[in-house]
Amino acid sequence: MKNLLRINPEVQDALDHGKPIVALESTIISHGFNYPENLEMARECERIIREQGAVPATIGIIEGQIVIGLNAEEVEMFALNRDMPKCSRRDVPTIISLGLSGATTVATTMMFAEMAGIKVFATGGIGGVHFNGENTMDISADLEELAQTNVAVVCSGAKSILDIPKTLEYLETKGVPVVGYQTDAFPDFYTRDSGKKVTHNFTDMRDLAKMVHTKDALGIQSGVVIANPIPEADALDTTFIRALIKEAVETAEKEGIEGNKVTPFILAMLHERSEGKSVDANKALVFNNAKVAAQLAGAMVQ
Repeated sequence: MKNLLRINPEVQDALDHGKPIVALESTIISHGFNYPENLEMARECERIIREQGAVPATIGIIEGQIVIGLNAEEVEMFALNRDMPKCSRRDVPTIISLGLSGATTVATTMMFAEMAGIKVFATGGIGGVHFNGENTMDISADLEELAQTNVAVVCSGAKSILDIPKTLEYLETKGVPVVGYQTDAFPDFYTRDSGKKVTHNFTDMRDLAKMVHTKDALGIQSGVVIANPIPEADALDTTFIRALIKEAVETAEKEGIEGNKVTPFILAMLHERSEGKSVDANKALVFNNAKVAAQLAGAMVQ
């Protein structure tokens, strides 16, 4: 693995000395926002994590090498390259063997974080079961990764464009803990309450850190979903955003959009139809997740 994995010296120092570290994905940079908002978002996430006393480790694949902790120039490269391949678990052997570059999804960021020894990851929302997924089998690889990879994922629930009840059923079947941080409700990205509940509401960060350690001590092989709702001031009106999502999902189906192109298509349409409100909400929840993830990483090394 040594010739395939490059760890940023700052991240390596944090690993060597037991300092808190938070993994970040690169797909959100290349495909989540337009330039230069994506670059500003990436920089702000890293700033927030440092402000909380942790070390950010943005992960990506560059010329066939897994990079744990992109430097400033590399982050900008991902921000500028809108055609960067979106790399999930199935794509890893091909991308790396051919010496290509790729933006890591939730699944691959978790996988590479575990390889490096990083226990906490901050993202926007996890993937899940798409509407009509029982017929199309369109189910995100994020769920399988959560079933087998020991990384705690701080997120604002699952993306609103997904079938959240089926996503939670899938995670339950796989034995993945789905807990809330200061919430009883499972959020659905743009809003604070999907109508479904988490299994436990952790109000104290030390208790949450103890739970993650306990899962690992018991030898339970899975991730943990830590649901952290979008701040109330930034949440979108439920009726408003769900109507837009329904329209976007139906449009994607009519136009034959499939596979990993579905989410970017729907998010772009939401951006247009909401006049940018969805993007503002997206940034707010990502920043909040980065903050909470850094606090969790700190509590886990105390």
